[in-house]
Amino acid sequence: MTEIDAKIDALVPAWLTLPDIAELLDVEVTRVRQLLKDGQVIAVRRGENRALHVPAAFIDGVEQKVVKGLTGTLTLLRDDGFSDEEMLEWLFTPDPSLPGTPAQALSENRGTEVKRRAQALAV
Repeated sequence: MTEIDAKIDALVPAWLTLPDIAELLDVEVTRVRQLLKDGQVIAVRRGENRALHVPAAFIDGVEQKVVKGLTGTLTLLRDDGFSDEEMLEWLFTPDPSLPGTPAQALSENRGTEVKRRAQALAV
């Protein structure tokens, strides 16, 4: 897990702790830790107590699951050599041609375009 810098922290509009995610997904915290270990979501240490936090945009509270397309996008970015911090920066930096941020597009079920852009980064 990475300690986040102030610039990237400011890009992410809302964060959830692991217990918050467990409650939203109606699972045990150990299951959330497994999601992290499996690379399905990214967590960073932030705040005074340096607790693990995940961007709230990564969790679909209505469907009670990780946002569709996120895991595949994270895999593509990892394969491109992105660090966790770089992935967060890319996902939460506004892109006028998208429009919005890649994370926002994923939550709006526009994952195909986000994955296409992630693949293009490798070229």
